[in-house]
Amino acid sequence: MDRARFQTGRKQLAIRGGRIVDPSQGLDMVGDVLLAHGRVVAVGPDVGREAEEAIDARGLVVCPGLVDIHCHLREPGMEHKETIQSGTMAAARGGFTTVCCMPNTEPPLDSPALVRWVLERAGQVGVVRVLPIASLTRGRRGEELVDMAELAQAGAVAFSDDGNPVVNAHLMRRALEYASMLGMTVIDHCEDPGLAAGGVVHEGWVSARLGLAGAPAEAEEVMVARDIALARLTGGNVHIAHVSTRWALVHLAWAKGQGLPVTAEVTPHHLLLTHEAVMCPSGEGPGAISYNTSAKVSPPLRTPDDVAACQQALAQGTIDCIATDHAPHAQEDKLCEFDVAAPGISGLETALGLCLQLVHQERLSLYRLIEAMTAAPVRALGLDRRIPGLGTLRPGAPADVTAIDLEREWTVDPASFASRGKNTPFAGRRLRGRAVLTIAGGRVVWRE
Repeated sequence: MDRARFQTGRKQLAIRGGRIVDPSQGLDMVGDVLLAHGRVVAVGPDVGREAEEAIDARGLVVCPGLVDIHCHLREPGMEHKETIQSGTMAAARGGFTTVCCMPNTEPPLDSPALVRWVLERAGQVGVVRVLPIASLTRGRRGEELVDMAELAQAGAVAFSDDGNPVVNAHLMRRALEYASMLGMTVIDHCEDPGLAAGGVVHEGWVSARLGLAGAPAEAEEVMVARDIALARLTGGNVHIAHVSTRWALVHLAWAKGQGLPVTAEVTPHHLLLTHEAVMCPSGEGPGAISYNTSAKVSPPLRTPDDVAACQQALAQGTIDCIATDHAPHAQEDKLCEFDVAAPGISGLETALGLCLQLVHQERLSLYRLIEAMTAAPVRALGLDRRIPGLGTLRPGAPADVTAIDLEREWTVDPASFASRGKNTPFAGRRLRGRAVLTIAGGRVVWRE
């Protein structure tokens, strides 16, 4: 990591000669990006010619800093898994300049004091911008709503009980009504726990072969349908976290066709892996298999048909954006029986490289990928109301810039992660394309 911090108050910095892709402005052109005083000054041909300092970006894609609206920084309370410092360092390496952290900390982010603490801590040790998502209910128990107005005033950008679905429909209705009055979004983990019945993998032939309890796709689909109905009833903004099934996408497409205030995200692992990833050779003979806890996630990895549907929905815009669901864990959380292993993947450092594989395979355009990781997540949560210009390179916007080498080949090596979480099913995978320069607030925070 290049730890040098560029002092934008004293100099102008130009990123020169790159291919500038900024979907918020409809830009795809070769030119310069000029930064000063922590802001974008200008974008265009030769605008950086007279800058006091320049970075040669020829052969690179230059875009707004990537934005992740779903990650877990674990602090306070679980610093053995991740800290704000290590998590934001990982974000910078992955090309992210803004991350929204989920509230499943210990204690949960259900009070203004805790939200303010996260913001203060991020200001002290964070490498990139951190925006906290507050709990929707006290203690994330799904029983009593938090004081949403006070949490919003303290700096929360959205509300969610994260891995705990809001089972009570009346409570979800009230949450959407109150959030609507505040102009904010409720993020829901859509899973009917009664239907999921404690399943730890997708219900199908893999779960049957491994002898594991399966969660059917319908457990997600019925909850997505319910949330869409409540969005229609209340007019409140609902965001579907980590959508993963074909029929959930059918419901989502219908909602968008009706103009309802519903958005959705998809993770890189649900775009690239199927439920077969939870099996791996055991080494005990031909056909022998074992359990791959590194591929245990929530919601579970689905079928090839679901993966194809997610890829298509992302390309078409039915799915608004990509979110990492970065879930770092300690080694002991994965080196155990599958049933009790913690779900999640450490994903900030691999997300861009993984999704670029879809670009190289011509399943997704580069323009749409960058939109799904910059302007689209900002729109989904209305983050530009709190930070004007986020997700764009318009003059006056925050000087958040990512440069990508589309041809850079590299191998996923968890031991080299900045994140404390080394848990990934992509270890050893050869990838093509990665962020090689990350500038947050006008400061170079990562340069390969």
